[in-house]
Amino acid sequence: MKVGTYKGHVIAVFLRDEHCPPHVHFRGKQWDARFRFSFLDGRVELWDVDPERRRPPPGILEGIRQTLMQRHVLARVRRIWWEKLQTVCLENHSWDWDADEVVPGLIIRRGVYVIANARHDVAGQRTLLNLVRAPDCVEIDL
Repeated sequence: MKVGTYKGHVIAVFLRDEHCPPHVHFRGKQWDARFRFSFLDGRVELWDVDPERRRPPPGILEGIRQTLMQRHVLARVRRIWWEKLQTVCLENHSWDWDADEVVPGLIIRRGVYVIANARHDVAGQRTLLNLVRAPDCVEIDL
């Protein structure tokens, strides 16, 4: 599904056979690139380019990344990913209460709670984490 354009090329979230981590696809004339995004913050990063030998100049890739980081574009990307795939890709991870951050993997130690489920609140532009045996849930404003 189209989420935006950059210099006439389509930026899209694929909806068939898609997988974590959350990402979008960009098709150039002789190459494809994927950019990861997060339901935790506004970061967007280049994931890969295929084929690598046809990699475009860094300025093109950075321009695409900057386009994706625009608040309205990233909100649309998140909405489409959530509505169609119903995941924010935080399953099998934990939340460090003191550090206020996700910890990769299922960690068992004081102050770290397993993420029981996570969802994206499209209207409120936030991510909601329900934690196993935690004092409260976590709301992350985006």
